[in-house]
Amino acid sequence: MAGDDPLTREGRVAFAGVVRRVNLAYVPEARAGDYVLVHAGFAIAVIDEAEALRTLALLDEIGLEGGQ
Repeated sequence: MAGDDPLTREGRVAFAGVVRRVNLAYVPEARAGDYVLVHAGFAIAVIDEAEALRTLALLDEIGLEGGQ
């Protein structure tokens, strides 16, 4: 995580073997190791591990390779 300004704070998110920088302005509660839902470069929700794993499994099932 980088930045002290809540509007420009960023984190690195890994998905499907790719690491991207995302803005964390909408999820000030996000901490390193959390799972987040990302849209258009912004983390928009923190989700629990069980939900993240279900989502990744569904993406794998439909052929979008959810990151494992």
